[in-house]
Amino acid sequence: MKTKIVIVGLGGVGGYYGGMLAKRYADDPKVEIYFVARGKHLKKVQENGLTLITETGTFQVYPALATDNVSEIGTADYIIMTPKSYDLNSTVAQIKPIVGPNTVILPLLNGIDNSDRIRTLLPGAEVWQGCCYIVARLNDPGVVESSGGVHRFNFGYELKQTEERLISFEKLLKNAGIDAVYYEKIMHVIWTKFFFISATASLTSYFDVSFGALLTDEIRKTTLVNLLEELLLVANAEGAEIERTVIDKVIHQLEKLPFETTASMHSDFQSGKNTEVHGLTGIVVELGRKHGIATPTYEKVYNELKKRMII
Repeated sequence: MKTKIVIVGLGGVGGYYGGMLAKRYADDPKVEIYFVARGKHLKKVQENGLTLITETGTFQVYPALATDNVSEIGTADYIIMTPKSYDLNSTVAQIKPIVGPNTVILPLLNGIDNSDRIRTLLPGAEVWQGCCYIVARLNDPGVVESSGGVHRFNFGYELKQTEERLISFEKLLKNAGIDAVYYEKIMHVIWTKFFFISATASLTSYFDVSFGALLTDEIRKTTLVNLLEELLLVANAEGAEIERTVIDKVIHQLEKLPFETTASMHSDFQSGKNTEVHGLTGIVVELGRKHGIATPTYEKVYNELKKRMII
């Protein structure tokens, strides 16, 4: 029996991890890698394969199949999902034909409620949790580039019955040169990342400034700390077990980054694109209400950002 791994979304994240898997398992009779993409990007990959530019070299990789019609794939063993959070519902609808009783779905999206959302849409499906630390982008149709030397792929399953499959999947990823780590307490890992991406995406968008500028103005820095204080209360009400030192860590991370760097959500607002404002900002307000926790700073920021959204 072949193991079928399907990468849904072939942007920077999906392109890098999918490309590494396709490179390693191209001639392996036991593993098949499939890409689900669309438009010009898909056409280029179908014609010439995917060009993967990494820190260690440039590779041309070929999946078993690249398609926008998942019914051509058959039932998947693993589905790695990498769309934007606002495309999650439509992506889940797209993958339904390849989800069988033993299929594992693993979302690698920004946010903290993606796995729950998928379980609601696909009752009974085995949905793991994951997040990644990577700098990668789609340069041109058919071309994905990673930079910065960070490619961490974190995953786990807090509802697991057995660890055997999780450990086997970690090995499969590691064999492809992917910096994969299986965590028993994966939601703690996801929440820890969420502190940085939620606060920085929300406030660079709200103030329309870069990462560095969040720290150079007293009002902006105070707003950042207030936001993180509210998030800490919400996260721990959700059982994340996050220590207060996370606030200093976020500030330290910002200090280390180039001053003009900004969040992708901020860039999307500037470009007039759809944004992940609900998944990165609004979800905190929702969870605060769920637990009876006041989140006035998040509410103020979210309400302002909603006004700027493209309808």
